[in-house]
Amino acid sequence: MLPTPRHQMNAPPPWTLTGYGLILVAHFPEAFVRRHGFLQPYQQVAYRGWLGTVMLVNYQTSNVGPYAELLFIPGLFRFGNTTSFSIAKIYVSTEESVVNGRLNWGIPKERADFAFSEPARGYQQISVSRRGQPFLSVQAKTWGPRFPISTAFVPGFRVVQASFFEASEPAVSGLLLTKPTASGSARLASLTNVTIDSTFFPDLSAIKPIIALSVENFSMQFPHPRQIRG
Repeated sequence: MLPTPRHQMNAPPPWTLTGYGLILVAHFPEAFVRRHGFLQPYQQVAYRGWLGTVMLVNYQTSNVGPYAELLFIPGLFRFGNTTSFSIAKIYVSTEESVVNGRLNWGIPKERADFAFSEPARGYQQISVSRRGQPFLSVQAKTWGPRFPISTAFVPGFRVVQASFFEASEPAVSGLLLTKPTASGSARLASLTNVTIDSTFFPDLSAIKPIIALSVENFSMQFPHPRQIRG
């Protein structure tokens, strides 16, 4: 029997992931999100706004091995009777994460390449590219004391995504609700030299975040999802 190609590795939930990275929380203007936020049709109808986030994480361990991730959550959505967050754009650094993220939770992951520089004098340079085309670069400086963070501070934190078949096309008739949990320690961060190609990711360079955090000892659990009606 031939071995299964590595990129077809099946890794069902639950997942446990650990790593470090950046978390940015901001209010994204509705017009910006609807025009430049990469919303799918089912998300356009359900979008309600409030606060969103950008996460840039280097997972050192996961159920499919180490990988990096960049994601955009523009705010809250209303799917039927459920108010939830939803991921509009996401890149990861391995095909294993792409395939399993789509099949397990309906997360619309795409492949990209990431470069994290070693922190020096409190600064770290991070860049992301796709098929050889750089599309995001940011310099982060951390400062201040460390403090704990947790999804327990956001009661009812959950994400809803349209389900996928064969990790290719979403099936909007099926929505998957997942309640991830996460914790870690954080310091405040200042982001400079932000450059983004809006062809690949929302250009957030002109949006002032409410808070930017550099997160260490980050641990996240992604459980089994459940199906809901939209």
